[in-house]
Amino acid sequence: MNASMPRQLSVLEYLKRQLDGTLGSDDQTHMRYPTAISGLLGFRIVEIGEAVAIVEMDADAALHGNQQGTVHGGMLCELADAAIGTAHSTLMARGQSFASLDLKATFLRPVWQSRLRAHARAVHRGRTITHYQCDIQREDGKIVASVASAVMTLSGEQAEGR
Repeated sequence: MNASMPRQLSVLEYLKRQLDGTLGSDDQTHMRYPTAISGLLGFRIVEIGEAVAIVEMDADAALHGNQQGTVHGGMLCELADAAIGTAHSTLMARGQSFASLDLKATFLRPVWQSRLRAHARAVHRGRTITHYQCDIQREDGKIVASVASAVMTLSGEQAEGR
């Protein structure tokens, strides 16, 4: 391999190397990491595997709050969606992309200020549609929200430009 040529890695391999600090300056993958929204909101990937991801953020109602003074449910949905999308991206080959079909959140308890961890995992992997479950925990280990989502894999012309 020519030293000046970028090395193309699968998304899973790219993220694993990113996490363990072995990602080379010439290593690339076909998807964008870190994502723009994750950078803006301060999301961090802390664990990765095939169809599995843990993403965390430091939530504070002073910055992410709603009118009741707790962390906004939309922020929790965005965190879950990021974890689910990260988990699903580990299944994507070159020329594939994906789109969320739905997202259902159940809010269990409030958050004022806490490091939150979103644990996303595939519960059913189909050829086109994969179903995910994502639980978001506070620092004390209590689950604050449970999110279910279906994601559709796109290939060929459907994936172009996405």
